[in-house]
Amino acid sequence: MTTSLFTDLYELTMLEASLQSGVASRMSSFEVFTRSLPPGRRYGVVAGVGRVTEAIADFNFGSEEIEYLESSGRFTKETLKYLSNFRFTGDIWSYEEGDVYFPFSPIMRVDAPFGQAILLETVILSIMNFDSAVAGAGSRMVSVAGGRRLVEMGSRRTHEQAAVSAARAAYIVGFSATSNLRAGQQYAIPTTGTVAHAFMLAHDDEKSAFAAQIRAQGADTTVLVDTYNIEDAIRDAVSVAGTSLGAVRIDSGDPQSESRKARKLLDSLGATKTQIVISGDLDEYSIEQLAHSPIDGFGVGTRLVTGSGAPTANFVYKLVAIDKGLGRILEPVAKTSAAKETLGGRKFAWRVFDSDNKAVMDFLELTDSVATAGRPSILGTQKIRPLLKTVVRHGEPVLKTRLDDMRALHLDSLGELDDSAKEISAGNPALDTLLLDSNGNLVRAFAG
Repeated sequence: MTTSLFTDLYELTMLEASLQSGVASRMSSFEVFTRSLPPGRRYGVVAGVGRVTEAIADFNFGSEEIEYLESSGRFTKETLKYLSNFRFTGDIWSYEEGDVYFPFSPIMRVDAPFGQAILLETVILSIMNFDSAVAGAGSRMVSVAGGRRLVEMGSRRTHEQAAVSAARAAYIVGFSATSNLRAGQQYAIPTTGTVAHAFMLAHDDEKSAFAAQIRAQGADTTVLVDTYNIEDAIRDAVSVAGTSLGAVRIDSGDPQSESRKARKLLDSLGATKTQIVISGDLDEYSIEQLAHSPIDGFGVGTRLVTGSGAPTANFVYKLVAIDKGLGRILEPVAKTSAAKETLGGRKFAWRVFDSDNKAVMDFLELTDSVATAGRPSILGTQKIRPLLKTVVRHGEPVLKTRLDDMRALHLDSLGELDDSAKEISAGNPALDTLLLDSNGNLVRAFAG
């Protein structure tokens, strides 16, 4: 399916005007970045890059799209012809999925003729903003879960297609499974699920419901024990499954109190290896409060797929350089409006480390070339890591990474940060983003 109409009208009206002015053919550079993290958060997580490259590969205008646009009466024949022949031919540099990011660093850079680059703004931002919001929230949940299993189960709380993307983003940051079958099919994410309260209510009593479930799913299944009385349900479940019962799930009440009572009862019944899973409106704060409770896993839905209070990463897509007809050299351009300033010029991002291999800052190197020229001399012999990689070259995707590799990168990038960055208490971004000013001094990358 084409992704070309997953866009805003003004991108096409800008294209038409720029075709008439001649600007559409000029080489340009756009950057995706955020001016700030959600209030109190110490880092963000990049997710959605692979989906962006797929969307760009499918970004074309077929006969149906052209007929629709023509019927609007808004566009000239020249514009419609341009669109009917559209194929992205530019280059895209990006952070890898799973890496952490900080304000003002370009997590993605699009180098292409202006007419091509301007059309991609909405589709790029819609993917990156949603996926990275879920990844940022999910990463915090994983950090405070202390190694306990987390399952994504938010499909009923978001758009059906967004649910698949949310499962993907959650898996990248360490969730172990999803309840969403399309995500399992499309991305090979492990899936899990057993029964709902409706199943329990449909049977004559809990014991017969447990018997039916265990007969179908095996004794290592997870039974739902809070339909009526949790303690009675646990006794019935163990009497049916035996002490090899896999897990019990509690979806209501006070999880701290109920998990302690459930653990004590299970142990007294000899089901010492039966795990306890908690679900029901959980977020990173409630998970942290349960750190010392006898809980083995969490099912997280609404708060995860809505970014746990930050439903967007607030990424913007801004022109930072363009050929103004002076020998095809891209000239820096920047906004100076209050509170919405931008940093002009194409940039390459590096992460800088101290002698203990802990990250100390992100450094932005202004560059006139498509790629970086090499190690910035101002950084001397400090250990550095390049943050941008080519993901699209001449319009073709070139970086293919498995989700498991993204999970590993996320763990590594978190490990580069001080432990305080992973706390969920409010704080400033864990790293400053710096660049050189006109006098050769390192300054924080805040315009104005």
